[in-house]
Amino acid sequence: MPAEAPYDLLLSGGHVVDPANDVDGIVDVAVRDNKIAAVGVNLPGSATHTVDCSGLWIVPGLLDIHVHTYITRDSTVGGFGGSVDGDAHFLKEGVTTCVDTGTAGSEEIEHFRKTIIDRSKIRMFAYVNISAPGMGDPEQTVSNLDPKKAAAAATEHSEVVVGIKTAHFWTKLPFDDEHPPWASVDLSVEAGEICNMPVMVDFWPRPPERPYDDLILKHLRPGDIHTHVFARQFPIIDDDGKVYDHMFAARERGIHFDVGHGKGSFWYRNGVPAIMQGFPPDSISTDLHMGNIHGHVHSMLDTMGKCMAMGMDFNEVIYRSTVTPARAIRHTELGTLSAGADADIAVLRRTPGTYSLRDC
Repeated sequence: MPAEAPYDLLLSGGHVVDPANDVDGIVDVAVRDNKIAAVGVNLPGSATHTVDCSGLWIVPGLLDIHVHTYITRDSTVGGFGGSVDGDAHFLKEGVTTCVDTGTAGSEEIEHFRKTIIDRSKIRMFAYVNISAPGMGDPEQTVSNLDPKKAAAAATEHSEVVVGIKTAHFWTKLPFDDEHPPWASVDLSVEAGEICNMPVMVDFWPRPPERPYDDLILKHLRPGDIHTHVFARQFPIIDDDGKVYDHMFAARERGIHFDVGHGKGSFWYRNGVPAIMQGFPPDSISTDLHMGNIHGHVHSMLDTMGKCMAMGMDFNEVIYRSTVTPARAIRHTELGTLSAGADADIAVLRRTPGTYSLRDC
């Protein structure tokens, strides 16, 4: 029989943490034809390139499911213009898959796909904003919030679109007939129903008309995502420092809670007691954009480090940066080092020490 072709790449001697396969130990990872060929101890055979990973950690490529990467967007008419270059900022941090969260609406998603998504080295997905003109001032006009248009765009571009996004709707001014409290959320859920995709919600509670517990217990569906879970505006912790029952009840019914760090959406005073009482985030993400990349957030790895500082262990942080976000966007083929999977791999160095990690 002919000898088996050599591996293209062999990562040897590293500590592999692959939560999807319950792998946690010093093993080799081999790659052939851009796929995981084998994972095991002292893998036999030759390789075109061998990298000694002794002292390093080998994990599945990380997924950041809350970012903004539509850098070719025309933001001159009330639109958000603070996106970052996905290839420049994420790959170097071990992030091999990112999801733009609603920068583009149905009127922009085709341009976003042609000019950015289809040209990126990083694997890039997107949520379609329920606002047809996309993120920014148009999100405040209910006539822009078109579920049929959003669902049609999501369906047409289903190879890259993973859901519907609602954000920033009517956070301060009084509600009125033109601005009902639940308009953006309910229309987004309607769009999600039409295209059979999850909804990600960036939300501002305003009781009594728009309380937070109604969002997660009544308006969202199982599989829908609440991002910015540890932001200061959310009633997660009661006056006695206990996690509210509605948080556990919502998780039980299938609501996915995402970090979405952002410029002002990550509060240790919520995150630490929540994690200590058994309520960690379902997924870790950055909400990275130009307004926070040089200050509050920096990177996915910094955000993961903050989660460790709040009490999550390394393996759980990897799990919630690979397996659970892949599940949330319904791409469970990602976030794993299974044989045959795409060779999305991150090699990390852990540097224990004393660091100053800011919240916001």
